[in-house]
Amino acid sequence: MDPLRFRPGRTPLLVSLPHAGTHLPEPFAARMTRAALRLPDTDWHLEALYDFLDDLGASVLVATHSRYVIDLNRPPDDTNLYPGQDTTGLVPLDTFACEPLYQSGAAPDPADVAARVARFWRPYHDLLAATLERLRSEHGYALLWDAHSIASRVPRFFTGQLADFNLGTADGAACAPAVQAAVAAVAQRATGYSTAVNGRFKGGYITRTYGRPAAGVHAVQLELAQRTYMDEAPPYWFRHDLARRLRPHLRAMLEAMGEAGRRLHVEQ
Repeated sequence: MDPLRFRPGRTPLLVSLPHAGTHLPEPFAARMTRAALRLPDTDWHLEALYDFLDDLGASVLVATHSRYVIDLNRPPDDTNLYPGQDTTGLVPLDTFACEPLYQSGAAPDPADVAARVARFWRPYHDLLAATLERLRSEHGYALLWDAHSIASRVPRFFTGQLADFNLGTADGAACAPAVQAAVAAVAQRATGYSTAVNGRFKGGYITRTYGRPAAGVHAVQLELAQRTYMDEAPPYWFRHDLARRLRPHLRAMLEAMGEAGRRLHVEQ
């Protein structure tokens, strides 16, 4: 299976879904635990949730393989993005609930990790970078929306219940202030939902690396609480009723990002 799927669009917007994949190649799966094979930390159903992206003219980049194969939102040298805080690595060894992913003695060695970087990590990032450069060349600017989701309660990483919309812009470094403000305003107006901006989730490697507002590339990460659109307990059912209520707000955030980017470009 190819490590990614890509659909080109017609606007400056690229939507990245690096943790939506569920495929585990058999040579990896044979070494993994039952807990791993349940894929509990997947960003479940995001393609179904964001079913309006073609209407927006967005380019869409989707990982096909599980984040347990390799985490596309981590740096290739596996530097901790949140110094002093617990997190999972480039090739995770345990679940968010601290369950081991590999059977005893079967964890990947450095050569295995390097091979995964070459086979899975590099193609995703090469295409992501090339697409952003093409969009910037064609439109004069580019917009990157990095779409994620996570269980509402993960005691390992944060206390209590996560906000519904967790917007990350690397503390404002990944996009122009007007872009952050436009997206945050839409999220904060969404009745019945809570919002955090640059809270526990400030944006991962993708947002921090490719968001270069001075060069006309604006990036925003949304870490969405899964309770807003699905059942968080196995078998992780997609909730169409919740998704119908949520989608207009997601679409409005992306439209606000697009309008803010367009205005910045016109004003320059």
